[in-house]
Amino acid sequence: MIAVLALENGTWYRGTAAGAPGVARGEVVFNTSMTGYQEVLTDPSYAGQIVTMTAPQIGNYGVAAEDIESRGPQVAGFVMRDVSPIASNWRAEGTLRDYLTDHGVVAITGIDTRALTRVLRTAGVMRGIIGTGHVDPDELVADAARVTPMAGLDLVRTVSCAEPFDWPGATGGAGAGLEPEGFRLTPQRRAGRPLRIAAYDFGLKRNILRRLAAHGCQVRVFPATAPADDLLAIEPDGVFLSNGPGDPAALPYAVAAVRTVLEADVPVFGICLGHQVLAQAMGGTTYKLKFGHRGANHPVKQVSTGQVEITSQNHGFAVDPGSLPDDVEVTHLNLYDGTVEGLRHTSHPAFCVQYHPEASPGPHDADYLFSLFVEEMERRAV
Repeated sequence: MIAVLALENGTWYRGTAAGAPGVARGEVVFNTSMTGYQEVLTDPSYAGQIVTMTAPQIGNYGVAAEDIESRGPQVAGFVMRDVSPIASNWRAEGTLRDYLTDHGVVAITGIDTRALTRVLRTAGVMRGIIGTGHVDPDELVADAARVTPMAGLDLVRTVSCAEPFDWPGATGGAGAGLEPEGFRLTPQRRAGRPLRIAAYDFGLKRNILRRLAAHGCQVRVFPATAPADDLLAIEPDGVFLSNGPGDPAALPYAVAAVRTVLEADVPVFGICLGHQVLAQAMGGTTYKLKFGHRGANHPVKQVSTGQVEITSQNHGFAVDPGSLPDDVEVTHLNLYDGTVEGLRHTSHPAFCVQYHPEASPGPHDADYLFSLFVEEMERRAV
């Protein structure tokens, strides 16, 4: 089946449908990872986005249930140069094409994704549409210009959990037995019990929960709109702020709640959108990047030591360093463009990073951040 990807600037590409039939609308972005396409598809941070993979072939190792990051695919659409017709992997439960079709993901293959990426890098990410079957490219271009812009958009409410839940489940539920082999650590204890974390679900990835569990922590996950008092009521040893989609400036309810948590002087750790929400709660502001950072090979420098980490990233907004008050310290910087990648409050036990230390399939350079969070909680134990 023929498929067309059309951008709001009038550019369009004709290829072949590689998933479900229909129309997909969203912000067209690109990811430079060579592996991890299933994690990309199921990352809630990609809600509302049509993701372009720059690697030439995608899907060669199929899909496996243990590699998903949420309840299912979250992307608005998917773009590939060449989708593999086979799954060469003993863990695979099917091909990528079948997975996309079964889960209703509209996808396109057979287009020059690197040419598309050059357009997005030059002009910036833009709104687009994938249409399958007999479609008029000019009509798709006109329709793309009517897609809701990402700036100002609150997508967190669409991906957050509806009710609080525990991880791992007390009776072997959702989180039981899912920690990666080789990553189990000695459980941390406070007053004879595991450390207890209250986590805001802004679009939480499962591997974050797996990493916290592997460090011996029990996590209660709360909806994004839950009042701060609900989290503090369980007397957590720490509060975690998750990744998620959309514009961080469109989340005043989350910023207000995190400000209350800060005032309670509980250790706080934020990742990605959680980093941006925490930055706003500490007095900073955010802005939209031209084409964002999405991939598994971004170098980040620790300001205090000069050490460089190779990181996995997925964000289209960043924190404005000029907006930060004197009691907030920049701890990490992106070596590609100098943008802020990490912050620490000098008066409260709160820190955050823009990138993903829990990255699966990797890299794992930044996994130490989970240990720092645990150490901060232990340090404040009574």
